[in-house]
Amino acid sequence: MSDSAEIIKQVRKIEIKTRGLSNEIFAGKYHSAFKGRGMAFSEVREYRIGDDIRDIDWNVTARTGAAHIKTYEEERELTLMLLVDVSGSRLFGTTDKLKKNMMTEIAAVLAFSAASNNDKIGCIFFSDRIEKYIPPKKGRKHVLTIIHELIDFVPQSTGTDLSQAFRFLTNITKKHVTAFVLSDFMDTEAGAARFDEAIKIASGKHDLVGIRVYDPRETTLPDVGIIEMKDAETGRKIWFDSSSARAREAYNRRWQADSQVIDKTLNRRRIDHVSVATDGDYVQSLIQLFAQR
Repeated sequence: MSDSAEIIKQVRKIEIKTRGLSNEIFAGKYHSAFKGRGMAFSEVREYRIGDDIRDIDWNVTARTGAAHIKTYEEERELTLMLLVDVSGSRLFGTTDKLKKNMMTEIAAVLAFSAASNNDKIGCIFFSDRIEKYIPPKKGRKHVLTIIHELIDFVPQSTGTDLSQAFRFLTNITKKHVTAFVLSDFMDTEAGAARFDEAIKIASGKHDLVGIRVYDPRETTLPDVGIIEMKDAETGRKIWFDSSSARAREAYNRRWQADSQVIDKTLNRRRIDHVSVATDGDYVQSLIQLFAQR
């Protein structure tokens, strides 16, 4: 089977699975899960006692001689943006799924949910640079295009810089959007300051949601003796003695410390987020996440 045919097969397989899951996760409460939607101008009417004077339309008021205000209604059409981490670490996996596979399925669930509600879906692929931008559009065909890219895309860089993704989102999208960040967030230590500043600006304009995908072996290591470990993003290699209980404990403490930094930053900016293991049930994690929103 050709590579193209295999990719099409994978796209169809993901579509069959995730279209059904999107209904299970949102269960008719899709729009209620997205807070802070934009407001669109509706009409001008005469001022009533209790109305906010900041909404007065001074041009109409001057023309008619009577106070009039602008009224707004919540925008029915939403725009969903997927910010997908395509750095080298997404190719790590010790279960039946790589982090990349988990991110692809979750992205597909979200995209099909948006498409079924006639909303636009866009996608930003990022590493330590912006690798690809897919402008928001509607429809199943567009979702399948995004899934195809999630499966087949080969980035130019292996590093991670989350701040690049947030800055790009802020600059490219003036209209309020709901943006899901699918990443392992392995950038927050080295780039903590720039990450925090970029996310502060982006969260002031948009509704951000963080979905952290990780592999169980990133949290703890078994006793398997001396092993060679390689950083997928920098290529750096080290030898690690996993037979040492002290070394394994230090490894776990490092994971816990990094997790605390991530959670603290996202909580400070009031960004809803959830962590999903590659051997876990992301459906339940997403249901829990949206129940809280």
